[in-house]
Amino acid sequence: MIINQYSLDNDIKFLAKSEIRLKILSELQKKPKSVKELVKITNITYSSISSNLSKLEEHNHITKSKNKYCINPLSEICFKNLMEFKRSIDLINDYNDFWDKHDIDQLSSNSIQNITDLKDSTLIETTPLDIYKTHNTIKGHILETKNLKAIFPYLHPEYPQLIEDILKREGSVEIVVPKSMSKEIIHGIDGQTRKNASKEGNFRIYAVKNDLRLYLTICDDAMSLGLFKNDNSFDQNRLLISANEKSQKWARNLFETIKQNM
Repeated sequence: MIINQYSLDNDIKFLAKSEIRLKILSELQKKPKSVKELVKITNITYSSISSNLSKLEEHNHITKSKNKYCINPLSEICFKNLMEFKRSIDLINDYNDFWDKHDIDQLSSNSIQNITDLKDSTLIETTPLDIYKTHNTIKGHILETKNLKAIFPYLHPEYPQLIEDILKREGSVEIVVPKSMSKEIIHGIDGQTRKNASKEGNFRIYAVKNDLRLYLTICDDAMSLGLFKNDNSFDQNRLLISANEKSQKWARNLFETIKQNM
């Protein structure tokens, strides 16, 4: 397969145009298979499988050996990238209200590149009957955690007490906040509790001069992500949460990036 932009674009269009071809390649990347095996696994008709195998072979995406088909190495790379892109689009579509018309400028390039790590997330939205749903969801996570990493772009009145409670449980807290609210958080925590935790390295607060335009909490069992709208107001009505380990790792990487670069 000749690799150039024109060829690559055509290959992507050729593969993306057919769900059958994508299913075939999905099976062949696991191990080589015969036509009969593909028919049995996919429940697609023999004629459709056979026809698409011929087309894939014509485009040099697969080769046939001893009655079995296998995916070519370069095509496997192309297929994996295509499926990763498809998963990213699916994630955006699934949570369209969360991403659309929101500011994602402070998401790192690595975070955007690995956005599919959030695929098992749940979108929490407030309702007319439960206008505090997002806050209470976060509060529930913080009340149960022993360790907290967070980016707080605004100060909720309950945050200092929630942080103090974690420190009293001999947990650890690491937060990034705007410089304008750092003293208010510090003064809202019992002085002796704060001093003891700081001495043990269990309480760290990073006050930044730049505007923070995203919200993030990382607890023991869950992460939560909130965004600002394009009109510069924080969207308190929507929150993406996940207990998946990939999501937790994604959130930790974003936290470290924000902490280091702000």
